[in-house]
Amino acid sequence: MSFLHPERLLLLAGVALLAAGYAIVWHRRTQAIARYAQPHLHDKIAPDRATGLKRHVAPALALGALSLVLVSAAQPTRQERVPREKGVVVLAIDTSLSMQATDISPTRLEAAIVGAKDFVQELPDGIEVGLVSFDSEARLLVSPTTDHQSVEAAIGTLTTNARTATGEGVYTSLDAVQTALAEETADGDDAVPAAIVLLSDGVETVGRSVDSATQAAADAKVPISTIAYGTPTGTVTIEGQTMAVPADTRTMEAVADATGGTYFQATSAGELQDVYADIQTTIGYETEPREVGRALLGGAFVVLLAAGGIAVLTSARPL
Repeated sequence: MSFLHPERLLLLAGVALLAAGYAIVWHRRTQAIARYAQPHLHDKIAPDRATGLKRHVAPALALGALSLVLVSAAQPTRQERVPREKGVVVLAIDTSLSMQATDISPTRLEAAIVGAKDFVQELPDGIEVGLVSFDSEARLLVSPTTDHQSVEAAIGTLTTNARTATGEGVYTSLDAVQTALAEETADGDDAVPAAIVLLSDGVETVGRSVDSATQAAADAKVPISTIAYGTPTGTVTIEGQTMAVPADTRTMEAVADATGGTYFQATSAGELQDVYADIQTTIGYETEPREVGRALLGGAFVVLLAAGGIAVLTSARPL
């Protein structure tokens, strides 16, 4: 918990002085009674229905209520996760033939489709989502839009093709992000967060290099969160020839590091779901300070009522 006006907490020193004053007055009262009256006359001189520590409950609660009021005056805040009202994210999904590998059941691509759909479903409504697929070339299937259902539908149509143009996938995604940001800026929105989520299971084989695409994204200050997808022992059979298709972890980690994104590795459908959940939380939500002073004031009111009730019960005498 933090405070917008922490200097106001110094007022709590006044509560401490009141507590000390109460203790001094009570001590002197007790001494005076003991000095001027016999023990058997104490109850007649200073009758009190509450005995022992019970007689101090009401004053203690009153001081506690005052403390809550003063803490509330300092405007305490706590960090809360809230959905972003605006944002742009482009999913870039590898659809090369290696995505036919069955090391992730039922296949890498089918598991990736399920995970990507869940990711889009959980994003706040205000986030614009786009979809890029890349194999021998990169294609913008859906421009960034708040119509998440259209993105989910397009994800369900993904199929595989030969080769892997990872660099082209990044360039196409970056172009889509920058176009969407330009439209947002034209509408008067200055600081709209944007990101690319890149899922790939292999080494690039065609097109412009990943390194140049990564530098372009870094220059544009668009972070790329990457997912190295697949197990180290994954294989795929193409035209009767079985080939090893391990995930290119080195490249995916380098892309994320260079652009300020986050690197993940997923070797199962369950891990991919967890990765998407982590990315979705980062992209779709932000933390903001929220004042909790009203809750403290409500608590102070309840405590003060309790103090008043106890004071009445302990001071009332039977007729």
